[in-house]
Amino acid sequence: MHAFDSFDGGLLVDKPSGMTSHDVVDAIRKKFKFKKVGHCGTLDPAATGLLVIVLGKATRLSEKLMGDDKVYEGQIKLGETTSSYDAEGELLTTAAVPPLTVEALNDSAQSFVGDLLQVPPMVSAIKQHGVPLYKLARKGVEVERKPRLIHVYQFRFLSYEAPVGAFRVACTKGTYIRSLAHDLGQKLGCGAHLCALRRLACGRFDIADAAPLDSLLHLSLPELEQRVLPYLKLAA
Repeated sequence: MHAFDSFDGGLLVDKPSGMTSHDVVDAIRKKFKFKKVGHCGTLDPAATGLLVIVLGKATRLSEKLMGDDKVYEGQIKLGETTSSYDAEGELLTTAAVPPLTVEALNDSAQSFVGDLLQVPPMVSAIKQHGVPLYKLARKGVEVERKPRLIHVYQFRFLSYEAPVGAFRVACTKGTYIRSLAHDLGQKLGCGAHLCALRRLACGRFDIADAAPLDSLLHLSLPELEQRVLPYLKLAA
């Protein structure tokens, strides 16, 4: 039987905008002097929301937890495409946006529900011959990316105020919401990019149970211990 201490477990963090997932790992490691800290599924720097952090012996569960389905809410801006498929990238094209309603957007979004072969964006951490694609993109190099099989359970618009639509997506791991936004824009003929994203759930873990990173970093070690999900609960 493995012996686990009270810090071999998980933390549910509400990631702020402007930090990489690795920045969050670093901040927790440095503040609490933990040797082993990992995360279970990258969020882009501009994105916010649920990041599952694993500590100590629970880092061995990161692959298992990374495989969990995800739920997101966000906003898509129509009429503009960017190099990264989100608001961080360079503006590439602009076009007039046709008159649209939430119903019309949902009709188009419905065609992205189910199994999809999705081409990852050039600005991504996927590696080509050991080099992350975003490093090639910075040099202006574009390479062919292999489509990846993903599954979208739900892609639904909640509201629309031209040219921005608010949406909700439930999907499998490895789904690029930026690519969904870009591909929807291509389908509508006016282009689009992701302008906001928040992760609400990873598997059975929910943003409602997460704490903002800033508040976690202000806790003492005994206070943090109260927030750690035990190893066996994570592994269940």
